[in-house]
Amino acid sequence: MTAPVFVVEHFDAGGGGRYVLDGPEGRHAVSVKRLRPGEDVVLTDGAGRWADCVVLDTEGKDRLVVRLDSVTEEPPEEPRVTVVQALPKGDRGELAVETMTEVGVDTIVPWAAARCITQWKGDRGLKALGKWRATAREAGKQSRRVRFPEVAEAATTKQVAALLARADFAAVLHESGDEPLATAELPSTGEIVLVVGPEGGVAPEELALFEGAGAKAYRLGRSVLRTSTAGTAAAAVLLARTGRWS
Repeated sequence: MTAPVFVVEHFDAGGGGRYVLDGPEGRHAVSVKRLRPGEDVVLTDGAGRWADCVVLDTEGKDRLVVRLDSVTEEPPEEPRVTVVQALPKGDRGELAVETMTEVGVDTIVPWAAARCITQWKGDRGLKALGKWRATAREAGKQSRRVRFPEVAEAATTKQVAALLARADFAAVLHESGDEPLATAELPSTGEIVLVVGPEGGVAPEELALFEGAGAKAYRLGRSVLRTSTAGTAAAAVLLARTGRWS
C-alpha cells in the first residue's frame, strides 16, 4: 500500500524538519486514518510539489507531527490531456471527474452543450463547479497524485471551439467518426483536447463548429458509453498510447 497523501499550502518546516499537519487534513490523518509514529505519508500542494515524510507523533485529534526532509517538484506530464465534459445529470458529473482524475487527466472543462439537460446558472452553477473541484482534489489524494487536475470554468460551445483550435490534437467522440480513437496518430508533446458530448449527443451544428476549428470525430468502440464514463475510457486509451502509462 502506498503512503496516503495530504494537501498542504506550504512546506515550511521547523528545526530538524519538524512539520505539523493540522486543520481538516490533520484531523483526517489523526482521527480517520489513525496514523501512528513510523508510518509514511506524502504531503503535496496539488500543483506538483511534494515531500515524503515520516510520522513522528500526534497531538490531540487534529495535529500530525511529521519529519519533512526535502521537497520534490514533479514536472507536468507530456502530452497534456484535456477533456471537455458535457454536463451530465445529477451526481454523474462528480463521477466523471473522479474517474478522470484517477486515470490521469490534466484538465477538465465543463461544457454547457446544447443537448445538456443540466444547466449551470447563477448560484447553482457555482455550487456545482465547487463540487467538481472538491471531487478532483479528493480523487487526486485517493489516487496518490501530486499534481491534481485543473477544473476550469464552464465553457460555451464557442469557447470549446477556440480551445480545440489551439490544440496539437483535437478529437470529438462521435458516432460519425470513421476512425477509432485507438488508432489515431497522437503527438508526443503539446496538448490533446477531447470533447465528450451529453447523453443526447453532440448536436450537428456543434460538430460542424468543432470540425471547422480543426477537430476530428472519432469512434471509441462498438458499445455506447454514458457521458459520465466515456471521457474516462477515452482518456485511458490516449494515456496508454502516448506512453504516459508506460
